[in-house]
Amino acid sequence: MYSSNGAHSVIVVPRHRRPYAPSGGRRSARAQIRLAPGEQLAFGRVPAGDHERGLTLRHEGIQHTAGLITAYRAYWTLTNLSPCQTYLVENPEGAGEHIKVGPGRREAPIPFEFGRVVLPTGQELIDFDVWATCHDYQGGREVREGQGQAPALPAAPALQAFPLDRTRRYFLVLASLCEPRLREAPFARLPSTRQIIERLRPAWPAVSKSAVQWSVDYLAEKLCLTSARHSGKRESLVSLALRFDLVREDDLALLNRRRQAS
Repeated sequence: MYSSNGAHSVIVVPRHRRPYAPSGGRRSARAQIRLAPGEQLAFGRVPAGDHERGLTLRHEGIQHTAGLITAYRAYWTLTNLSPCQTYLVENPEGAGEHIKVGPGRREAPIPFEFGRVVLPTGQELIDFDVWATCHDYQGGREVREGQGQAPALPAAPALQAFPLDRTRRYFLVLASLCEPRLREAPFARLPSTRQIIERLRPAWPAVSKSAVQWSVDYLAEKLCLTSARHSGKRESLVSLALRFDLVREDDLALLNRRRQAS
């Protein structure tokens, strides 16, 4: 049940303590939060509650108790306690692999040896690292999942990370930008302005080139993608929207609705 390093199978490294290697020196050991199989760590703005251990993430866009990490021998699980936000677990050592953990999902198993938990807040992405030091590559004994009940969601919700209104026309533009990658392939070419206009005619008869560009600029501002480091607003918008489920395949039905010209 235990790793070769002792009783701990999962090591959590707070954002401000990186970078350290899992086998780092004494400073690394002080920065780490070590979990033995079966132990849990709550994380959030005020993660205490009914849990003895917690990782504090100081941001108003994060819930008081945003989620739970549960350690097992050869893997760990992530519980998303948000009622509306999707969390990501990225593999920084891979080629872009990531796992999306939807709102309310309990104990999603995470297979990465080195994972980065990413939480959206609207202004920025908050993250921390999790190392699973005891991976088995040739099978091994299964570990049963715990039967503990997750704490109730906090009464006061956090600020909405991505305040998008699906009834507004800018959302139609975003949905049309995302459509090829939702219907076809993750790396499908984004539609041109002309293609967007043709696609939106049924739902938005008065759509124009300037209206599409205004919507793109507005979305970039609304989703905080105006920084100079974000080259290519449309590509950045689609990447963010698909990573955090801001546009889903069922949203594409909006593109086929007919409306009166205004």
